[in-house]
Order: sequence, then structure tokens, then C-alpha cells
Amino acid sequence: MINQTQPTAQQIEATRKSAALVETVTVQRGTYRPRLIALGSVEPAREIVLSPRVSGQVIELSPNFVPGGMVQEGDLLLQIDPADFTSVLSERQSALEQAEASLEIERGRQALARKELDLLVDTIEEANRSLVLREPQIKSILAQVDAARALVARAQLDVDRTKIRAPFDAQILRRSVNVGSQVAPGDDLAQLVGIDEYWVIATLPVRSLNWVQFSEADGQGSTATLHNPDTWLPGAKRDATVTRMIGALDQRTRLARVVMTVEDPLARNSDGPPLILDTLLEAHINGRPIEDVVRLDRDYVHERDTVWVMTDGTLEIRETDIVFRDADYAYIRDGLESGDEVVTTTLATVANGISLRKINEPAPQSESSNTEAAN
Repeated sequence: MINQTQPTAQQIEATRKSAALVETVTVQRGTYRPRLIALGSVEPAREIVLSPRVSGQVIELSPNFVPGGMVQEGDLLLQIDPADFTSVLSERQSALEQAEASLEIERGRQALARKELDLLVDTIEEANRSLVLREPQIKSILAQVDAARALVARAQLDVDRTKIRAPFDAQILRRSVNVGSQVAPGDDLAQLVGIDEYWVIATLPVRSLNWVQFSEADGQGSTATLHNPDTWLPGAKRDATVTRMIGALDQRTRLARVVMTVEDPLARNSDGPPLILDTLLEAHINGRPIEDVVRLDRDYVHERDTVWVMTDGTLEIRETDIVFRDADYAYIRDGLESGDEVVTTTLATVANGISLRKINEPAPQSESSNTEAAN
């Protein structure tokens, strides 16, 4: 009887009503500069293939005229044998001296003719005065003198051209001649690149161009920081300025190309690693300022550009208007205001109105009682 009439345990339903624990970040509206990340290759701003303008044999080379050598504007790089050209110059100078002597003789004759003409003032017609004064002969000899001077200048120019000088401050990339080489106009002597500045040509999505300032168009270009994590020491960087946009897309990637200028690329007068031509660098470009927006970490923006906001202890899912996204942040024009608390914790259940509580806040008394009752 006892076994048949003993009470049995009844199961009751108990729910645990507790708020989800979250972390938040408070946002502020303001003016921010997006950071654009691009890859670019180092190219010379000035590059030439050095060629002679006269023919001859190379008889001397500068010690700095070697691959990797540094030369300054006007430095002598090589000397072509000037013997033939100095001989021609001597001949031209002799011809000039002879023409000048003939001019002096003719002027003496003209002076004598003028004295004779003064005695015959009334007997010589005006039309014949120039013939009597030997003016045609003077003009002819003057033309010969001018032609002789031009030939002397040409011969002197050929002599000067036997000395090949650096056209600007440069580094020698390669050299194609040596002492004893026979050279002629148009021959390849060497390849030189200017060392005052290099270009870094980087590619960017076309949509990002609106946020880049170009010095040639805007007066002041966006600043950029160059990095090479593969070969440079940790923390090493170089500064650059965005100067212009190339007016054609890259044929392979269909991306826009921008040119950044780096002063003193070989770091001769500044700190930082020297740039090597054709190196691939990572450029962080400081974009044009975006005014009156909220800058939010991209990880906190969810599907359909929605953001989770904690309002009065509950979750509110807000749609936003994102002006631009860079590698790290989204720049939001509408949907968030200063002081809003954006939820940064990943939630298992997402719905408007669910209860939230910050991790560092104590639980409300009612919530604690419910938790104890459930336990």
C-alpha cells in the first residue's frame, strides 16, 4: 500500500531569464582620413641611354664610370680620341685668320678710296659711290669671315663632344664600352638613372581615386608611407607624395595607376633604407579627409551594412550608409551618432529587443533572483 500510494515527483518548467553579456565601443562623429593600401613598383624618374655624338676611339674612362658608380652633373665619364677633331679645328682657325686678314686689307683699301672720293665730290654719281668705296667687296669678305667663324665653332663643338659628361646627378646601371672601343653616333655607351628622385607606380581600384589627392591637380598630394616587410628591417619605412594619375588602366588588373614621388631615393642625405629599382613595395596612402562621419572597425559591420547597437540594455539592429571602406575601417555617414554604443561581441541570437548587459556591469537584482530560482 505504501509503495502504491507514495507521492511522485512532478517536473516543472524553469527558464533562465538573463541578459547576454557583451562588450561595446562608443563611437564619435568627426573628420577622418582613410588609409588606402596599394602595391607599387620602383621606377626611375629620369633614365637615359648615353650615346656619343662623334666617332672615335675611347682613350680614357672615369673611375666612377662603372656599374653602381655615382656621378654628378658635369663629371667626365669617358674621353674619345680628339686628335682628328683638334686638327680640323686648327685648319678652321687658320682659315678664319686668313679671312679676317683679307677683311683688314679690304678696309684699308676702302679708307684710301674714301679719301680719293672726297677729292672728286662733284664728279661721281651717287649710284657709283658704293662701288668706289668697295662696299660689295667688304660685304663679300664679311660673309667669308662669318662662315669661317661658324666652321671654327663647329670644329670646337666636335672637340668638346669628345668628352662625354654626366647630364645630371646619376647612378650608372650598366656600361657597354671600355678603353679602346670604337664608338659612333647612336652607339649605346651606358645606362644612367637620376638619383634625385624615384617614382613608385602603384595600382588602386578606380572607386578609391575620389579619396586621393594629386599634387599636380590639387596643389598638394596625399602623403604615403612605403613598406617592404620582406627585406627591410622592422619599422623601416620611406615617405612619398602622390603626384599624378596615369590616364590609362592597367591592362591586366584593370586598376587605376598613380605615381608617387620619393625624394633622395638612395638615402644619401636622409635616414631610411635605399630604394632598389623594380622592387615591389606596399604603399599606405593617407586619403582625402572625410567629414562628419563615424569611423568603425569593419569587423563590426554585418550583413547588408547593419550595425548592432546597445540601446537601454537591448539590442537594436541599425542599417547604415557607408561612404567608403578602407582596409581597416568603414566610414559611416548615416545610421550612427556620437555616443552610440556598438556591440563588438559575436552573438548567437540576433534580434531586435533582446536583453544585453556589459561584461563589466553587475547583474540586476531581478536577474540574479531569476538565475537562483532556475538553479
